[in-house]
Amino acid sequence: MRRVFDWLGQALLYGCFAVAIGVFSRWPVYHPLGPDMAQIKVSFMHHGARLADCRPYTAEELAKLAPNMRGAAKCERERSPVSIEVDLDGRQVVSHVSAPSGLSRDGASTLYRRLDVPAGEHRIAVRFRDDQSARGAVQQHEAVVTLAPAQVLVIDFNADKGGIVLQ
Repeated sequence: MRRVFDWLGQALLYGCFAVAIGVFSRWPVYHPLGPDMAQIKVSFMHHGARLADCRPYTAEELAKLAPNMRGAAKCERERSPVSIEVDLDGRQVVSHVSAPSGLSRDGASTLYRRLDVPAGEHRIAVRFRDDQSARGAVQQHEAVVTLAPAQVLVIDFNADKGGIVLQ
């Protein structure tokens, strides 16, 4: 008889657990965006230009290096920070400078920002600079986009696809 009560108790606890999971999977209702809202995500991971050009080793520098470490040129590792500016309908909404990652400041610069905007037509201007020595923006892109409610527009930088990409 005790064994029957053990089984019934276990079934009751599992049933309560299943009901709790069912209730909390549907309630409270989550809406990531309000009605008639869209989202713009600015996201990139990009290596900036090297801060110093490669230069040939001098004879003295080559003599100091171990034979297996001798190369034709010495290239500094540090990279330039990457800056991006995004204008939405003539108003600047993102202005950010991303420092290179890594101990030697030789890794990729990254950025991720989300902007909730009203759905509809918007004029977007993006300016991107990955070379500290360059004056002004290295890449520029302007577009007029129409965003539907709950649509997500991603602004990215992809050198293989020609630079600034809106998708």
